[in-house]
Amino acid sequence: MLQYLYVKNLALIDEIEVEFKRGLNILTGETGAGKSIILGSVNLALGAKYNVDLLRDKTKSGFVELGFYVEEKALEQKLNELDVYLEDHMVVLSRKLMNGRSVCRINGETVSTKILKEAAGILIDIHGQHEHQTLLKKKNHLALLDDYADEAVHAIKKKVSQLYSEYQFIEKQLKDSNLDEQSRLREISLAEYEIKEIQDALLLPGEDVELETSYQRMTEGKKYSESIAQTYQYTSEEQGRNATELLSRAIHSLQGISGCDQEGDSLINQLMEIDSLLNDFNRDLVDYAKTFEFSEEEYYETENRLNLINHLKAKYGNSISEIQEYLHQREERLSELNDYVNHVQLLEKKLCDCESRLKEASEKLSELRKKAAISFEKAITKALKDLNFLEVVFHIKFEKIEHYTGNGIDDAEFYISTNPGETPKPLAEIASGGELSRIMLAIKSLLADKEDTPTLIFDEIDSGISGITAGKVAEKMKTIAKNRQIICITHLPQIAALSDAHYMIEKTTKDNQTKTKISYLDEDQSIKELARLLGGANITDTILDSAKEMKDLAKREIKY
Repeated sequence: MLQYLYVKNLALIDEIEVEFKRGLNILTGETGAGKSIILGSVNLALGAKYNVDLLRDKTKSGFVELGFYVEEKALEQKLNELDVYLEDHMVVLSRKLMNGRSVCRINGETVSTKILKEAAGILIDIHGQHEHQTLLKKKNHLALLDDYADEAVHAIKKKVSQLYSEYQFIEKQLKDSNLDEQSRLREISLAEYEIKEIQDALLLPGEDVELETSYQRMTEGKKYSESIAQTYQYTSEEQGRNATELLSRAIHSLQGISGCDQEGDSLINQLMEIDSLLNDFNRDLVDYAKTFEFSEEEYYETENRLNLINHLKAKYGNSISEIQEYLHQREERLSELNDYVNHVQLLEKKLCDCESRLKEASEKLSELRKKAAISFEKAITKALKDLNFLEVVFHIKFEKIEHYTGNGIDDAEFYISTNPGETPKPLAEIASGGELSRIMLAIKSLLADKEDTPTLIFDEIDSGISGITAGKVAEKMKTIAKNRQIICITHLPQIAALSDAHYMIEKTTKDNQTKTKISYLDEDQSIKELARLLGGANITDTILDSAKEMKDLAKREIKY
């Protein structure tokens, strides 16, 4: 579950920290108090797009951090697959926001935004104010059904996707092989030329690297040879005073104290060791100098060979291994062109076989979806009745797509009737905003039992509803909160009354600075906030009594 949220220097937030609890966490506040900023901060920590305008005025950076307490082994395993590991059952997602960039971290280690989003997707699901609008798009209906069917369709859906990719690949090969005789002969001629050009080069693995090294040594050889010769002159040449000659004189002079005492003998021995080392150095230096000796012919051959290899690289690949791979591909293509009729027939057979397997898998997927749709329809209908759709009819209409896709051959759409005697029509044609909110809540409540996401956030799921319906929505959310942590931003007292933890978001102004803060409300404070939601600015004793009664009823009447 989400244990805490910490935000600093974002929009109207100077610095806030809030600890959430299990069950139903309710956030309320006046319009414009900053509820959307709180949810926006959570989204930023989960990897949402970042705009520098979100930073608080006169600050260089902002910071958001979410701490999750994870108990479920299944969730821990999923996180481990992303190389995210728990520390005392905790996972901390954070994001530092700076001018033009951001840094994402998990448990203090820097990660990509992609990994942050994937980890967040395991831990939390956010239903924003307008997410129910996705129900108006028919393409989302099949995805929701698949989420419900889950394991029942997962394997076959993956198989369909793989077969479709294979089908597309073979289909492209067949299309590319559609050549007339003149084009075939022209391609044969080009392939033969390219194959011969590469084969004649007799390329060896790693040859280019060795040649580059040799060529570099030759190019710089003159300068290196001069440096080596000068060094040898200083250490060993017979002409002039050099290190070897001077060292010999030093040994000869120091031998005058030989036998004087132990320290003197030690100094002579050290000097003689230095002389021996210098002689070894001089021999090695001579050998090293020989490595820079080369003929003009050798230099010319190396240069020409490198030019040939670089020419082939420019045409066929960036390395010898890539050139050899290109050669292999061209040899295969030449073989196909020389046996063109059989090649095309083989591709046609492959395509036919693949299409047969794709058809079988797509039909199997469609069958499983339609089977899952039966229980999905029943479950959604029940959930909708719980949400005060008393005479609702809900079903999924399937149509077959005339072509193959990576998602099968199904086109599905939700149909609904909310009044007795009405023929079900497409959801997008008849549902109001409030109805869409309730339908999405019904789907979320259903999927919550299928998914293991421990925390769900609802931002004003109560949009467009009131009265008895609001109470039904509140009960549904409380039911979901039995097994999941729910964080809900709401304006409705019916929902707020059922809270396990109640927080108030408010905006304050001091010294010409406006700030948003969030506070945990105790029992009495929660009742006062309920009274404000019930009666607005003028809170009377009667309204307070009603708020207290609403709170008491919520405790007594909600049964799981």
